Amino acid sequence: MQEKKLFFQHKTVLKNEAIEHLRVRPHKVYVDVTFGGGGHTRAILNAEPTCSVIALDWDKQAVEINAPALEEEYAGRLQVVWGNFSNLYLILKKLHVTTVDGILADFGTSQFQISEKDGFSFLTDTPLDMRMSNAHSYVTAAELINELSERELSAIFFEYGGEVHARKIAKAIVSERETRKITTTKELADLVTKLFSKNEYRKTGFKIHPATKVFQALRIVVNKELEHIETFLKATTKLLNPEGRLVCISFHSLEDRIVKNFLKGNDNDLKLITKKPVTASDEELSNNPSARSAKLRSAEKNHSILTNS
Repeated sequence: MQEKKLFFQHKTVLKNEAIEHLRVRPHKVYVDVTFGGGGHTRAILNAEPTCSVIALDWDKQAVEINAPALEEEYAGRLQVVWGNFSNLYLILKKLHVTTVDGILADFGTSQFQISEKDGFSFLTDTPLDMRMSNAHSYVTAAELINELSERELSAIFFEYGGEVHARKIAKAIVSERETRKITTTKELADLVTKLFSKNEYRKTGFKIHPATKVFQALRIVVNKELEHIETFLKATTKLLNPEGRLVCISFHSLEDRIVKNFLKGNDNDLKLITKKPVTASDEELSNNPSARSAKLRSAEKNHSILTNS
């Protein structure tokens, strides 16, 4: 079968590993809670010609752009829904689906979102927004930057970005906004970059753009990413059939820690499949360097646990 090209391309991370751990079986129902460019969804459907997939994404553009072609190609086997994975239980309930045989989540931000949505990239000058979905998030990064205190900003940069220079950056932001508001990605990125000369930049141990961790931290807070992951995970044990698999791909240490602690803390419901996280192969890294931080963890619903009717 010749694959139909999607309107935007995104390199699917740990695709083979995800399918292996999901253990796609005949006539079973799977959920891809982070549809994005459709890469994992397509891989599931191709792995077993009799299975079906319910896919969701809270980025309405991703659904509108990519879903029609895939739903046509896999007619009767794929349903794509607009919605946040933190609402997975309610979304499936509306579809009259009580249990499924596997759930896959890729918590990474797609290249499409970074390049096309306002505020995500410091490489292009756009409004400092950072909302993945305007319908699900109400506070923008610009509002946080211009309204939070120096202490609050510093805490965000350090806690969610691991930024060791959080205080210095927060102080500069508060000083800058006394004369003018910071409203664009370029304004924020330039402000952070100017704090470090090239020599200072090297001495601080920066191996990435100085504003990377600041942008990452703001994105996480604006979209409540960690809270959504925690809510999503709590619903999975109720939704999985016995022997159903949960597969999660994280890109940030905070995400991975939440997944790791959840799987370990629910050993009555789930049998851990990955004692250590699965990472990208050398071959994948050579083709997709962005996979370097990806970590996959999986678990299986214990057969003895009864599911809700």
